[in-house]
Amino acid sequence: MHLVSVNISLPQTASWQGEPVTTGIFKQPVTHPVTVEANHLTGDGQADLRVHGGRDKAVYAYPLEHYDYWQSRVAADLLTMGAFGENLTTSGLLEHEVCIGDIFRVGTAVLMAVQPRLPCFKLGIRLNDPTLVKQFARSGRSGIYFRVMEPGTLQVGNTITRLASSEHQVTIQQMTDLYWSPTKDATLIQALQPIPFLPAFWQRTLRRMTGKKK
Repeated sequence: MHLVSVNISLPQTASWQGEPVTTGIFKQPVTHPVTVEANHLTGDGQADLRVHGGRDKAVYAYPLEHYDYWQSRVAADLLTMGAFGENLTTSGLLEHEVCIGDIFRVGTAVLMAVQPRLPCFKLGIRLNDPTLVKQFARSGRSGIYFRVMEPGTLQVGNTITRLASSEHQVTIQQMTDLYWSPTKDATLIQALQPIPFLPAFWQRTLRRMTGKKK
């Protein structure tokens, strides 16, 4: 596994369907070393911190392997590294092979996989097609959000090393499938519920799925 591209951007305002929208989704590749801080990469930022960024969305990785799937669905000039708003474009780091709680070293930073990405309308802005938000969700190609366990630096070409496998054997792919499936897998829900570091969003989601109140 290795790092193909590092992509960052500070928020900027774009015109979308006649309205100004501020977003940090227009990531651009950089070749210099980048510092991984507690909640983000240096030089990177999000516009709406209610739903983006923070500890459980500190670093977003998307597999290069998925780009082939999108070649016939996204305009070629838009399908550059960082096209999906990812900080890290990776090779060999796939959702069905990564469990929530798996820990990786990238450069000198240590990251823990915590959840899949659930797209918002700003992906449609980045790819100039509002229908791609639903396409992204239905594709199951979510990418992976990481929590920063140890800050450090990383850059293009770094090896990605799995330092520890989670005791919670629920893959990021299974979490994605559970979220979007009209039928909910009770066994999978039960496997997720006791995870102590499960993001707050997922705690609420599981309560909703099971009909339980806080």
